Amino acid sequence: MISVVVLCLGVLMAQFVVRDLEEEVKVRLKRRAQRHGRSMEEEIRHILRNAAKESGRSVTKLGSQMAARFRGGGLLKELPELSGQVARAAEFKS
Repeated sequence: MISVVVLCLGVLMAQFVVRDLEEEVKVRLKRRAQRHGRSMEEEIRHILRNAAKESGRSVTKLGSQMAARFRGGGLLKELPELSGQVARAAEFKS
């Protein structure tokens, strides 16, 4: 559930209510907040702000990531030419 609350300063702020959150998630959020010296509420705001920032980034597509990873590598010898060969079914032994 998301609602909008008007504060006395006239600033609109969103308010989120999260239902059915697992207890373990709550405990981990509380621990994380303590490690960062924040309240649990402030920690959740911090997480949401960072998540919203990341969503605006362009994502490198998988093919581009693979090409970048293997750039500079390659085959050590030429592969034999396969054109003109007859395709045959694979044989599996049971």
